[in-house]
Amino acid sequence: MDILRRESLKVSLIAWNPIFAAGVQPLMFEQSAGPEPRNPIADWAMRGGFALLFFSAGWEKFDSTPGGTWAQLFQQIGLGQWFRYFTGVVEILGAALLLIPWTVPAGLFLLASTMLSAALLWIFRLGHPGNAIFSGAFLAGLAAYWWNRRNR
Repeated sequence: MDILRRESLKVSLIAWNPIFAAGVQPLMFEQSAGPEPRNPIADWAMRGGFALLFFSAGWEKFDSTPGGTWAQLFQQIGLGQWFRYFTGVVEILGAALLLIPWTVPAGLFLLASTMLSAALLWIFRLGHPGNAIFSGAFLAGLAAYWWNRRNR
């Protein structure tokens, strides 16, 4: 009996409301059409720019001049020159990963980790927090690119 009562109420509501009678379901809230498609030219330009920047920065770390800027800086850090070469390899690897579309998140993670580490080293190990602005700016740029790219 209860089922019959519900069905008759449903039929009377459909007959009363012309929107339901036509088979159209009204939208209560505005529906999103989904994420906008990615612009491939802009995407390649951003990835290429980041890759070129970090490839050149990583390549500079392999300068074997004893009094070079990077050699002195990594000597002040105190982890030895192996850390300079390791950082150069990580930056070049991250740059290469940015150029392969399905490895972009891994490349962004490597490069963002490197920039975060550099900023922390400038602040806490080297005692020059003003120089951390550059690493922090690159980190912010990588994070903004990841944020914009994540749902597309």
